[in-house]
Amino acid sequence: MTLERQLAEIVGNAQVLAGGDLPAYEVDWRKRYRGRARCVVRPGSTAEVAAVVLACLEAGVALVPQGGNTSLVGASVPDSSGTQVLLSLARLNQVRGVDIANLTMTVEAGCVLQAIQEAAAAQGLLFPLSLAAEGSCTIGGNLATNAGGTQVLRFGNARELCLGLEVVTASGEIWHGLSGLRKDNTGYDLRDLFVGSEGTLGIITAATLKLYPQPAAVTTAMAALQSLDDAVALLSLAQARLGSGLTGFEVMNDFSLGLVRKHYPQLAQPLAGAPWTALLEQSDSEGEATATRRFESLLEAALERGLITDAAVASNLEQAHTMWHLRESIPLAQSEEGLNIKHDISVPVSAIPSFVASTDAALQRMVPGLRMVDFGHLGDGNLHYNVQAPEGVPAADFLREHEKAINALVYEAVMAHGGSISAEHGIGLLKRDALVTHKSPVALGLMRAIKQALDPRGLFNPGRLL
Repeated sequence: MTLERQLAEIVGNAQVLAGGDLPAYEVDWRKRYRGRARCVVRPGSTAEVAAVVLACLEAGVALVPQGGNTSLVGASVPDSSGTQVLLSLARLNQVRGVDIANLTMTVEAGCVLQAIQEAAAAQGLLFPLSLAAEGSCTIGGNLATNAGGTQVLRFGNARELCLGLEVVTASGEIWHGLSGLRKDNTGYDLRDLFVGSEGTLGIITAATLKLYPQPAAVTTAMAALQSLDDAVALLSLAQARLGSGLTGFEVMNDFSLGLVRKHYPQLAQPLAGAPWTALLEQSDSEGEATATRRFESLLEAALERGLITDAAVASNLEQAHTMWHLRESIPLAQSEEGLNIKHDISVPVSAIPSFVASTDAALQRMVPGLRMVDFGHLGDGNLHYNVQAPEGVPAADFLREHEKAINALVYEAVMAHGGSISAEHGIGLLKRDALVTHKSPVALGLMRAIKQALDPRGLFNPGRLL
């Protein structure tokens, strides 16, 4: 019996796809990686996932897990061999339960992030993980890549929002680890092995997530700044004045918002162009009037100290959404402008001004006229430090001629400033080879030992991460 026939007996004929049904699964979100799957299998339960893994294990066939296929590093599409089975978790999309008193929710891996946010809100609670792809990314992928997003400053990455997991191992067993406990010191934390492992150690099928009370008020503002040094000083002032109420602190350089003005002129920008613009969000438990007064006092103090040159506070939810929409439109505007060289990097917040100034200058010496698309989560030290071709230079030519050298320069600068070459997107295929250069040999050895122990035949997402 062929493997395809075995898989059809496990999940049903309609859930094993081949031929013309595959392209949507075989191309990544950025259209950078295109693979060819032997077939796509869509199990509808954890038991079916385990049976699929066993069938592929017996046949010696590799599996590539895929959630919403929003990876930015080529982690969730098959290679070009046509031999790998793509395991879609889209049908595992149920909310298994909400424990209001325990402030937890148990969901299956294929649940779309936005649906989880809405399910929590329906209970008067908050699931704070938030990112631009939340309408299509799934929680299994968020956990497999330890996704970040816009509220890491207050709530942490996906890892910090997960209490327990259900995982199918490379031997086809099911680890039932859906604990809702916040304290459990009974040995190695297996959860943390699978979170961030990009599907190379096990298949996450469900998770127990932390919930929070909904804030009484959320206040949003934008502020114009002359420099990144001023932005870091504003962040420190906001942390001192707002404490844990500061849930978001983003920065965008003028070219980033200029791309939005160019490609999406219908989107009103509340402030005139400035070298840098900060986007701040405060969540408050004391009510809207108190929150607004506290926010306005912060911005007045920043103006008096010369940290900002102008500011706008959203007076209603629509204005707040407009401000966030500007920030979230930057990647789309980049795509409209043409292919670019993306860097999802992190450095200590205190080192960001020095990193950007010195690295910008070095890149301009390497390729005069290139354009920097700098934006991201200053509050947690994560920048999307992207490089656009000089005006009039074909983007494809620019990438072909300069991408390797630019990546090397940026990664060396990141390491010199005590940073990481991947902050929230993961490694996948895009940064796999760079990881060898920029990760400690001891760390790489430990990672390979874990991979060998948990997936000795190398059948889970082979060639990614390691």
